[in-house]
Amino acid sequence: MRLSRRLVAASSTLAALTVLLVSAASDPAASAAPPSAQKAAHVPYVVTLGDSYISGEAGRWAGSSDVSPSYSDALGPKAYDDNRTHTAERIPQCHRSRSAEAYIGHGVGGLDLACSGAQTQTSTNGNGDFKPGLDFFDDGAGHVGQALALQRFASRHRVAMVVVSIGGNDFDFASIITQCVTDFLTSPSWDKDFCYDDASVVADLSGSRVATVTRRVSRALDRVRAAMRRAGHADRSWTLVVQTYPSPIPRGGRFRYSQAGFTRQTVGGCGFWNADATWANTTALPTINATVRAAVRRSGVAGVKVLNVAHAFNGHRLCESGVGLYEEEGLTSWMQRGAVNKTEWVNQIHTLSAVGSPYQVQESLHPDYWAQLALRNCLRHVYHRGVPRGGTCVIAHGGLRHGEPRMRLR
Repeated sequence: MRLSRRLVAASSTLAALTVLLVSAASDPAASAAPPSAQKAAHVPYVVTLGDSYISGEAGRWAGSSDVSPSYSDALGPKAYDDNRTHTAERIPQCHRSRSAEAYIGHGVGGLDLACSGAQTQTSTNGNGDFKPGLDFFDDGAGHVGQALALQRFASRHRVAMVVVSIGGNDFDFASIITQCVTDFLTSPSWDKDFCYDDASVVADLSGSRVATVTRRVSRALDRVRAAMRRAGHADRSWTLVVQTYPSPIPRGGRFRYSQAGFTRQTVGGCGFWNADATWANTTALPTINATVRAAVRRSGVAGVKVLNVAHAFNGHRLCESGVGLYEEEGLTSWMQRGAVNKTEWVNQIHTLSAVGSPYQVQESLHPDYWAQLALRNCLRHVYHRGVPRGGTCVIAHGGLRHGEPRMRLR
């Protein structure tokens, strides 16, 4: 079955986009069992907290295809089922995939407490949508914040490293992306409407917003330390690692599809004007990552390590020149030799194309299966046999080693 991305009416597209991104050889995803399968009284654990860029969002898909989802379906429909029996999600729509970076293996346990769509503070609504933040929220009905969940787990396990990715949703990153794609789909190439100068986007990245998010992230990190202290872990017995955000799309000049017409979205699923894509890499992403770093400095947590993944996917970003869809590269399966080298590591932006398909809108523009395993490889370098270190993670070599892309920390 061919999944067409025909341009839909603007009103329908805008409705679909309002939820965009709201919502982080042998296969190491299978070999690194979730914590429920591990007896961990003395086993060191890595625990991940935060949002969709660490929860495993989009980790089901290894690359993209417009011909058939089977080409890239690495984990299948149960990719996000993280309860004990692997029949459902513990928290609906958190999308904690089995390919998530928490499971570094090699004698180290892993626990993924992150949730797609999470902010620094827990949010709930009347529709039953629950997004645990990095706080001690507890409604008495089983819904708890990530800091409280960490505290409870750490009180019974040896947690050696806590890894956090947070702040993007506090910037309302989903709305920024929605605006950029909306502007691409609703303005012609001879009269482009860019998102980088839209009032809502300017406000989302304003100086006042930066100051607010810096405070929020800083306090969230302090709560992580408080959780570990309450669980009986001395400050020097564990390490906090804070992860930056990766670039999901290339600069304007590096797209393989022209910005004229709608091919960039209908085929590639990457509806950005060149100017907006360049702005995203030179202004938006650096602003968000600088805020995360400032929050680390502002927090009271000593010895924090920063894992910089801003350029970890360069060469494999969505619609980037040098890689392609499966059919563009003459491939029909993610398991074919060389697929990891020839395909994208970032999931396509889905609008109404997700209707009637296994794709989900909230998976859009997130690290896919290859990228999740690349991040896992990065995190293993950071763990460094129990002596954690920070650094910048980039691609080391092509191909796979033990099922993972080869990364290096510098």
